Amino acid sequence: MDSLLQFLNSYWSEMLFKTWQHFYISIIAVIFGIIVAVPLGIALTRVPKVAGIIMGIAGVVQTFPSLAILAFFIPILGVGVKPAVIALFFYSVLPILRNTYTGVKGIERNLLEAGRGMGMTGWERVRYVEIPLAIPVIMAGIRLSTVYLIGWATLASFIGAGGLGDYIFSGLNLYQPQFIIAGAIPVTILALLVDFLLGKLEKWATPKGIRNVKEAV
Repeated sequence: MDSLLQFLNSYWSEMLFKTWQHFYISIIAVIFGIIVAVPLGIALTRVPKVAGIIMGIAGVVQTFPSLAILAFFIPILGVGVKPAVIALFFYSVLPILRNTYTGVKGIERNLLEAGRGMGMTGWERVRYVEIPLAIPVIMAGIRLSTVYLIGWATLASFIGAGGLGDYIFSGLNLYQPQFIIAGAIPVTILALLVDFLLGKLEKWATPKGIRNVKEAV
């Protein structure tokens, strides 16, 4: 315990910086995942036959070892933040894509027909009907993806991207438990904090009527 407190006293400013690095790498990858997966998931509801193929490809990518994907991009992009973000992006896509597809596909057809009967265009139905009704399911995928990526981002230290993984792997190499704890605990706290904030965002973004139904259940 004394060695851990001494470590924290000596490296607290560096820990804050590495925590920011870790958060930055994870959140940028998730943002790219949202930008790609949400529109793609909505589009796939229009072509169910293609959806199975795309989901299968995304599932196969998800099974690749994290280190293998990181190593794959090194000859192309070198080392640092860029290959780490791109590798984590591939891992972020499947949960968001699957939940977006499931959420939009599960909307009752009569609600969509009502929107069409009111003269809404296809884009207006997506914006005002499909996305608001599917928000709880989509946000569940985003939360799951974000928590996973914050954990997986520790591996980014292998390619010089920084983050809290530096402490964890330094501790393993040097047999210093305080380094491991100094990396692992902030990662856990960061994942829980981001999940909590995303939960608040989900509650704010969910239409009041749907939120009341969920709370009643």
